[in-house]
Amino acid sequence: MDPAVGRVAAVDCGTNSIRLLIADRAGPGGRLRDVHREMRIVRLGQGVDATGEFAPEALERTRAALTDYAELMRAHGVAEVRMVATSAARDVINRDAFFAMTAEVLGTVVPGAVAEVITGAEEAELSFRGAVAELDSAAAPFVVVDLGGGSTEVVLGATEVAAAVSADIGCVRLTERCLPSDPPTAAEIDAARAVVRGALDEVIRRVPVERARTWVGVAGTMTTLAALAHDLASYDSEAIHLSRVGFSDLLRVCDDLVAMTRQQRAALGPMHEGRVDVIGGGAIIVEELAALLRQRAGIEELIVSEHDILDGIALSIS
Repeated sequence: MDPAVGRVAAVDCGTNSIRLLIADRAGPGGRLRDVHREMRIVRLGQGVDATGEFAPEALERTRAALTDYAELMRAHGVAEVRMVATSAARDVINRDAFFAMTAEVLGTVVPGAVAEVITGAEEAELSFRGAVAELDSAAAPFVVVDLGGGSTEVVLGATEVAAAVSADIGCVRLTERCLPSDPPTAAEIDAARAVVRGALDEVIRRVPVERARTWVGVAGTMTTLAALAHDLASYDSEAIHLSRVGFSDLLRVCDDLVAMTRQQRAALGPMHEGRVDVIGGGAIIVEELAALLRQRAGIEELIVSEHDILDGIALSIS
């Protein structure tokens, strides 16, 4: 490895998944070269919306995944690591137990390393940076949507962030709050849409989405929807990255997912087993976003990026 290149590790711990990127980076803010990427569904935010704390089994699933990640970091000779925890870890009662666990595990790689909680604004900025790094600036301004398990970040910008908001809607949170049936009832779906629209009212007060020319979607719900819209037999990140999905195909896939049973969703080739329970909630959020962006910005397609907050975290390591 060139001595000017630093090997770094980024960990993104969200409500639904924990993801790892090990990459070589040329200089501060330089471009990344992937060494290893991995994602595990750990459902850290299981029940948090109702109880206000992490479930012991959710913490243990997260510890197991992070321990494996630490082993990979050591094997690949990582020199620096940054772990970011997003919406699930902001307000829970037992957050200290989570941070103690991350310090214990990450300390085996870089002494003193520990997860950090970032604000919604920081989360939005990192997502934006990772998502637009490879896009043609002629397509700006971009509206980047990072749809997570507990929150959804909406960011507007060209080369820099102009406005951002973190909305308290995500695929896990919406499913737990509004969609208990299998499949969801019409009344449950209507209630979920009302929750999403209420959250999006706040989004449009704070982010002038009407200025956007291009919609970029990141994170697992978006990439899975793209895989289904492209009729892929199995998940293929290279085929999905920077692919375009017209709204007619996007909304068809979303409608189908919302109406399906859990068993029907599980049978879909590109579907990760950890998304089966919650992707219907994610699909409702995407449908409402599409309607909003069509109405206010005249946008008619979604570009899906495999590069997101994880890449932004790696690029932010100084």
